[in-house]
Amino acid sequence: MQAGGSSGAAVIDMENMDDTSGSSFEDMGEMHQRMKEEEEEEAEAAVGDEEDGEFLGMKGFRGQLGRQVADQMWQAGKRQASKAFSLYANIDILRPYFDVEPIQVRNRLLESMIPVKMINFPQKIAGELYGPLMLVFTLVAILLHGMKTSDTIIREGTLMGTAIGTCFGYWLGVSSFIYFLAYLCNAQITMVQMLSLLGYGLFGHCVTLFITYNIHFHSLFYVFWLGIGGLSTLRMVAVLVSRTVGHTQRLILCGTLSALHMLFLLYLHFAYHKVVEGILDTLEGPNVPPFQRVARDIPVVSSAVLNTTVKVMALTS
Repeated sequence: MQAGGSSGAAVIDMENMDDTSGSSFEDMGEMHQRMKEEEEEEAEAAVGDEEDGEFLGMKGFRGQLGRQVADQMWQAGKRQASKAFSLYANIDILRPYFDVEPIQVRNRLLESMIPVKMINFPQKIAGELYGPLMLVFTLVAILLHGMKTSDTIIREGTLMGTAIGTCFGYWLGVSSFIYFLAYLCNAQITMVQMLSLLGYGLFGHCVTLFITYNIHFHSLFYVFWLGIGGLSTLRMVAVLVSRTVGHTQRLILCGTLSALHMLFLLYLHFAYHKVVEGILDTLEGPNVPPFQRVARDIPVVSSAVLNTTVKVMALTS
């Protein structure tokens, strides 16, 4: 029984083992096939990732380089902007050009009408802008007064804007042009000195226009134009002559400045000036028509009254 039982159990066990071993072999084959397929898929994915990595790596490098260049440009522009803002926003830089006493401005205004005689050595020019700036604003006010009295009509813009543009345009524009011409002629003068010299030269213009805008005589204007305007122009010419070497250079520089300065005064007078006809009528006399005889109506007097009057005159005689 035991032997039979053991043999039977052995048979059963072998059958079970055969069945189990067969299924395990099949599973191992499937697992091997799956592992092989997974390895192939991983290999293909790795190849694709390498290609994508190479493409993205080049693209990423270019993007990173572009970002670095843009950042450097931004930082450089930011530094320049901050430097420029701090330069123009700092009041201390402009303080030396406006640190002047009122008595000094008064003396320089008087000196601007007195031509210098010594031209053998460079004449001193005040390097301040307070006096010239105030003279330009004064000229703006006088020109605005002349525009209003002459009934000037501005189609585009305002009277104030036109006056400011005319005066500051002349001051800055002519100063820049003469400074450039002085540089070509080897004159020893700076831009600030040129602005100061031309600004104080406008004192004669202010005096001339202030008087002739209120007293409307062309002959008086020409006297002031040659007298006061000529003196201020001669002062600037003498200073430039003392700082320029060479007769030709002196002639070009001083002739240009004299022509521009004197013609500007003529322009301001005739462009914004109106002759009052009432003053001319007062001087020449009113236009009264000649005396003419006028017919008058005599009232009708009765004959009785006339006869009585004649009799009375006869008796008295």
